[in-house]
Amino acid sequence: MERVNRILRHEAFRAHLQKNEAAEEDRIFCRHNMGHFLDVARIAMIFNLQEDLRIPQDMIYGAALLHDIGRHEQYATGTPHEAASARIAPAILEDCGYMPEEIDCIVEAIALHRDSETAKRADLAGILYRADKASRVCYACKASEQCSWKEDRKNLEIRW
Repeated sequence: MERVNRILRHEAFRAHLQKNEAAEEDRIFCRHNMGHFLDVARIAMIFNLQEDLRIPQDMIYGAALLHDIGRHEQYATGTPHEAASARIAPAILEDCGYMPEEIDCIVEAIALHRDSETAKRADLAGILYRADKASRVCYACKASEQCSWKEDRKNLEIRW
């Protein structure tokens, strides 16, 4: 997990995380912060084990930590956050010791984490997509009634 811990200490990661926190300071819905990133990572690890995919832990955590790191750009400029995050991630991953083929795999997963077709995949992109959706704690959300998610998509029970 050394590479994952390098991401946590990376100056650009920390700067983007702070920008997300500032942009979502008054947000009443799910936030895109370390809590969310770690929830996604841990649920993705569960899926990885359940599906016997054997994806390395540092690949899963790398994707989860960076999948929404560009969310602040969506608020500021309208850039889809998956595109912003996929653009930001490669330099951080390279600095943290990930190999080019690993970076490509992680960036693809980040870029596709909002594409519903990705849910069917048995790879990093598939588990990142599913974990991101499963991480929402709708059953305990104070803003659930105002949320734009359709009722059938909300997580109203604990499953993972």
